Amino acid sequence: MSSEISQLSLSELPMDNWMAHLPSALWDTPLCYMAIPGSHNAITYCLDKNDRSPVDLTQPDMLQKLDKYMKPIIRPFVYKWAIAQECSIREQLDSGVRYCDLRIAHRPNDSSNDLYFYHGVYTTITVEMVLKEIREWLDVHPKEVVILSFSHFLGLSQELHILLVSVIKSVFDSKLCPKMECVTLRKLWSQGHQVIISYEHNIANCHRELWFQIPYWWANKCKPEALIEEFEHRKQYGRPGGFFVTGINLTEDLKYICSHPTESLKDMVMSTYPTLLSWVKQQKPGSNTGSLNIIAGDFVTESRFIPTVIALNENLLKRP
Repeated sequence: MSSEISQLSLSELPMDNWMAHLPSALWDTPLCYMAIPGSHNAITYCLDKNDRSPVDLTQPDMLQKLDKYMKPIIRPFVYKWAIAQECSIREQLDSGVRYCDLRIAHRPNDSSNDLYFYHGVYTTITVEMVLKEIREWLDVHPKEVVILSFSHFLGLSQELHILLVSVIKSVFDSKLCPKMECVTLRKLWSQGHQVIISYEHNIANCHRELWFQIPYWWANKCKPEALIEEFEHRKQYGRPGGFFVTGINLTEDLKYICSHPTESLKDMVMSTYPTLLSWVKQQKPGSNTGSLNIIAGDFVTESRFIPTVIALNENLLKRP
């Protein structure tokens, strides 16, 4: 192994172009065996704070009723616990994010075909606007590859799914990578592909550009120690075959929120990042049992999360 590679710290790469700057020894490694930083609930930095915007329909009936009759009291709580990223999609990509968790909704009682993102409430910007922003970013970062996961569809008819797929194809065009067995940077670069679309709906069967849903390991815990314990347990049974996500995003329940009335999701996340990142540093990408692939979190630009995940690929440069 050359001294250049042995001294390399991948965490020091320019984050907006880190894939382009990876050592050539990684260009033929399947992306599903590499460590890739991801953004959980990526488009929650622009939630609609207009009181006329309803809470999303996945919320418990009790919350929907309280929001209807006690909006001035309830809404601030909703926003404090619904915002999972504060930076725009462009800032997230510049910071090194290469997987985006996108939750798509059609707003109730909306006569238009516009689609939005949602988490607690709906966003102010449409899906098409965000996809065009990603496309513009990719045009000036031709060696970067993004994985966009479309899931948790809310209120979409079959016609709206067809419309969304046509928008995806129109915006990304030849940048879309069709389903294939082994995806490497070298192969993607040679074919001009920069976008992998994971789509959680059976319409994916009809389009070669739509990959089937990427599994997301979700621990459903509000304490980092419990989350780590859950993932260590899962790792014993081996990793999925292709792409998969380990979500180090913590989940607050009503009991936690009520017992921490002055806190927000960001307070909870930032206080636990030291524990979570020390665990992330111990992980390894690759094909072995216990290996991880995409690692996603909340407020990903607010800590050393992204460079820590990228640096895990140094394990792939070490000879046995």
